[in-house]
Amino acid sequence: MFGLDKKDFRLLLLVAVLVALAPFILNPFPEGSGMAQFNAGYPDLMQRFVIFGIFAIGFNILFGLTGYLSFGHAAFLGVGSYAAIWMMKLLTMNVIPAIMVSVIVAGIFSLAVGWISLRRSGIYFSILTLAFAQMSYSLAYSVLTPITGGETGLQPKVNDPRILDGALANGGTPKANLFGLEMGSSFNLDVGAWVFTFNVGYYLAGIVMLLAFYLSIRIFRSPFGMMLRAVKSNQQRLNYTGLNAKPYTLAAFVISGMYAGLAGGLMVAMDTQVGAERMFWTASGEVVLMSILGGVGTLIGPVLGAGAIKYMENILSKINKEILHQWFAFMPDGIEDILVSLVYPFIGKGWHLTLGIIFMLVVIFLPGGLVEGGQRIARLFKRKKPTTDRPDGKTTPAE
Repeated sequence: MFGLDKKDFRLLLLVAVLVALAPFILNPFPEGSGMAQFNAGYPDLMQRFVIFGIFAIGFNILFGLTGYLSFGHAAFLGVGSYAAIWMMKLLTMNVIPAIMVSVIVAGIFSLAVGWISLRRSGIYFSILTLAFAQMSYSLAYSVLTPITGGETGLQPKVNDPRILDGALANGGTPKANLFGLEMGSSFNLDVGAWVFTFNVGYYLAGIVMLLAFYLSIRIFRSPFGMMLRAVKSNQQRLNYTGLNAKPYTLAAFVISGMYAGLAGGLMVAMDTQVGAERMFWTASGEVVLMSILGGVGTLIGPVLGAGAIKYMENILSKINKEILHQWFAFMPDGIEDILVSLVYPFIGKGWHLTLGIIFMLVVIFLPGGLVEGGQRIARLFKRKKPTTDRPDGKTTPAE
């Protein structure tokens, strides 16, 4: 179905179910309970899960298939965001044109960057992409202030032209919408002590993520994907066969950049405030961590990595000493204080330390990331059936 084999279709169906039921899955604890702080089913965080999942999927097409490690992918995320916000300022607050233009502009920019950067490989390629990203950040932050808004950023204003939109009502503010349906619109479902939120913007981003995930599967299984794997395996041997690898790597780079632009456009659709910080080198490093943590070269790994990092960034970072004292209140005072002192450096503002430790353990013990961890667990519970080829049920020794 959809040109996929059974295994890939089941994977796509699984991701679709997770996206559709995310408001339930990410809110396992009742409101008001001590564990409710671990719930992640609110719109802003759910949107980040799927948007950065798109970002990581695109990065994995380049890094996972070709082995080319880019340290500058945040530049395409930022360029896509700026293209989207200008469409909202000049044309319409409808998110469809903004998202389309963000993909096109990011693709053109990535074509220029890739054409230069792919003249080198290895660490030299990585440094070139990092240099382009930092130059883009510097231009957006200072030199191109009339276009980017500098350090204050850009956002839609009441007096923007928006030639396809009608005049705003008195006191109205421009809001991103999908043919009149605002991205911030939400519906709350109360079920006992649980509150589940269904947000328009999240489901739009989720549908786009499913399409992006489906496209990545087709790329991975295509002859084009096979050529990219050949580049990663041994590019020199591929060149000896008479095939020029550069068009394939450049195409992968552009596709990856367009995915980043798509993520940038969706970020603007969800939050119409754009700043140069989206192009900073730390954003590029973050998507590298997402891919490695989830599993480089796997289909669902980058999505899992993006979700894990964004969960820690938004949930683990909220835990403070007061919450820890509540957790350990049943312990004697002296032991309670010791436990709080031991745990506190790893949560709150120290969540990066926890992420670093997890990343180190994954690299050492699970080179295939979270996907490999899941596969190992599945193998533990998988029943092994003895193979027989004799009528009496006894096995025949292998030759």
